[in-house]
Amino acid sequence: MARLTEGISAVFFPPRCVFCKRKLVRGESGICADCVRELPRRSPEREDRDGFVSAICAPLEFSGRVREALHRYKFGGKTAYAGVFGRLVADCVRENLAGEYDLVSWVPLSEERMAERGYDQAMLIAMAAALELDDVAVETLRRTLNTAPQSSMRDAASRRGNIAGAYQTVDAELVNGRRVLLIDDIITTGSTVSECARTLLEAGCAGVVCASVARPAKD
Repeated sequence: MARLTEGISAVFFPPRCVFCKRKLVRGESGICADCVRELPRRSPEREDRDGFVSAICAPLEFSGRVREALHRYKFGGKTAYAGVFGRLVADCVRENLAGEYDLVSWVPLSEERMAERGYDQAMLIAMAAALELDDVAVETLRRTLNTAPQSSMRDAASRRGNIAGAYQTVDAELVNGRRVLLIDDIITTGSTVSECARTLLEAGCAGVVCASVARPAKD
């Protein structure tokens, strides 16, 4: 019966590529062959974000179809995209950050933003990525300040000031002496993940690496 229902659903609501929205064919899972081949890729960075984040990786460049898909996911309620995004992040983590973390977590929304949106987009991606990595995502941070959206800030300095002091560690014992992989949907200047990492390190975390679905092109 379940297979019949899935078959009927596929006829009337055929699965589509999350990026270009083209109907998928047999063998394609969430992403069409054209997008797999053509989407702009992003190389990982070994970097020291104010001394808090040791590495950031993202499989895709935040532009064109990638930007549009992430906006549909983040603001348009397309929560089903999380599985595809999580798989992409997991592949990137395996390739670039294997052995560099003990816990998988995410950059959380404030309670106010969560109430508006109805879901935490980074949490869903982190849960999907952890599943692909045979792991489980755990809550390490809570956002206690509902600041203006980072996208509304003019520059990196404004972003850092806007987000300062916005997070608290949920359980210091959980992160003490452990390395954390923080997952977000988009990492732009890195100000948000840097503040999250600072908060975790102050609680005794041994190190922080980060991953997201996309990042802007390098300057």
